[in-house]
Amino acid sequence: MPEGRARGAAPRENADVSRSLRAARPPRAYWDLSTEEVARALIGCRLVRRAPDVAIRTVVIVETEAYLGVGDRAAHTWNGRRTPRVAPMWGPPGHAYVYRVYGMHDCLNVVTREEGVPEAVLLRAAVPEEWWSGADVPRSRLLAASGPGRLCRALSVGRGLSGSPLAGPELELLLPLPGRPLRLLRGPRVGVGYAGEASSWPLRWALADCPAVTRRASLRAAGRGAPRRTRGPS
Repeated sequence: MPEGRARGAAPRENADVSRSLRAARPPRAYWDLSTEEVARALIGCRLVRRAPDVAIRTVVIVETEAYLGVGDRAAHTWNGRRTPRVAPMWGPPGHAYVYRVYGMHDCLNVVTREEGVPEAVLLRAAVPEEWWSGADVPRSRLLAASGPGRLCRALSVGRGLSGSPLAGPELELLLPLPGRPLRLLRGPRVGVGYAGEASSWPLRWALADCPAVTRRASLRAAGRGAPRRTRGPS
């Protein structure tokens, strides 16, 4: 393998998938899942970014974190907080919530629950669609969306897209293509030590054996089946 290139994953998709299935968006029932379940289900989903005068970019999500709203001290809507910035979290599911940290890094979230239940999933890392399909790509490109700030930078996502629907045209979320089962990791969220008991909740999901996944030391193999809730209902 040439120096500076990253070997692609074992192919996880079928080359013969129909065009209609390749364009499948999450159905309405997808948003009836708990936020923890959505965080897990988003691993392997594709995110398409369209912008004027720029080539269409498609990445595959490989790392997520769930934020559980008013009862989660790590969430921006903890204790019922409402500000213009967090307004998209209080809206309907299937929309983007984008915020900025440290005055320089934008972070993209998927709003997950019905209107009035302010929960979301942070997209922490993604990989090029070609790598997911088994192709070798330059390591710099493989890691271009490793971390939430780098993901937004790679896709030219800023706070102007907060509240945008994830059904297009600018941002479009597509279901995973059928293929091999995914091997997942699970662990606590990153950078939420201030959140007390919530800092240890295992609400981060990631694809095993993926170089783009961040802070891997705290991740462990995830069990099969639906994730267990870490607290009572919202």
